[in-house]
Amino acid sequence: MNNFKKIGLTALAASLVSVSANAGEMSVSGSASIGTAGYSGEKVVSGNEWSMGNQLTFSGSGELDNGLTVSLSFVLDQGDDKGTDTGADDNANSPFDSHSVTISSDALGTLQFSGEGGSSTASAIDTTAAGDLWDAFDGMTNADGQTDGQGVASATAGVGGNAFFYTSPELMEGLTLTASWGPSAATTEAKTGYGLNYTGVEGLSVSYASADVIKGNTATANGDSTVLNASYAYGPVTVAYSDMAYDIGTANSDVDTTAWKVSYTVSDELSVSYAQETIDREGTTVDAEYEGISAAYTTGGMTISAGMYEADSASFTTNANEDYEKWTLGASFAF
Repeated sequence: MNNFKKIGLTALAASLVSVSANAGEMSVSGSASIGTAGYSGEKVVSGNEWSMGNQLTFSGSGELDNGLTVSLSFVLDQGDDKGTDTGADDNANSPFDSHSVTISSDALGTLQFSGEGGSSTASAIDTTAAGDLWDAFDGMTNADGQTDGQGVASATAGVGGNAFFYTSPELMEGLTLTASWGPSAATTEAKTGYGLNYTGVEGLSVSYASADVIKGNTATANGDSTVLNASYAYGPVTVAYSDMAYDIGTANSDVDTTAWKVSYTVSDELSVSYAQETIDREGTTVDAEYEGISAAYTTGGMTISAGMYEADSASFTTNANEDYEKWTLGASFAF
């Protein structure tokens, strides 16, 4: 009798796996792109760099009988976790990246659970109006071993894995609220955040968010980050402004990044933009400043882009070896 039970349970398990596998369909998206860039400046030792699109996103969604819509997203990104896995299986070149499940309805809003790569309300909108110009120099090597734009990358760090992000339905025309929560760890408390987005005026978009920064179990290691983004489009011109503030108890760790950008759509095929970014770090007397001009031309499914960027006092001093230039050239293909 027990053997029959085992056979029955085995058959049931197999049927459940089969049903689960056939319950939904996943689609794959990615980009075909090629890019190159080069640096110049005193003591710069970086050569030209080449890159191509290497990220794939698997996604799928469906509506349940109760009206809820459930979707899954899973990203493969080459070398994303490189060097972070030291276990016996050694997945140092693991391609697995952000993945999440989202449950939504018109009445209840959207709730996203991220197994990895969760965003806080602040990190979800932390790209500066200028497009993170400081990050354009993260591939550069300086003979003095400097770390440029230091402190900015972690200023609005996400909440990591096993985290929730909620977006409300419209509370009034163009207004939604957001909230985030990240779990506690052995030495850190849970992280919470809130924010709002407003698009109730034609051409205007405003977002504000505040979120906990939890880096340890002491008051000096913790604080908060706030982000304000605003943009206004009028005809072919779009003007954007942002301010990102990072404030924790550790001395000389606060960072305030302000940026603005003007974009002009010349035609359906051609657009140009100019942007500036300033980083004010606590404990320094000189700000790091960045500026850039870029253009993009689209024809027949192909987009050619180019940019010229400059960094001044990138490590917050007036040393001549902290001034750099960078050029970029890229092509992407839609098919």
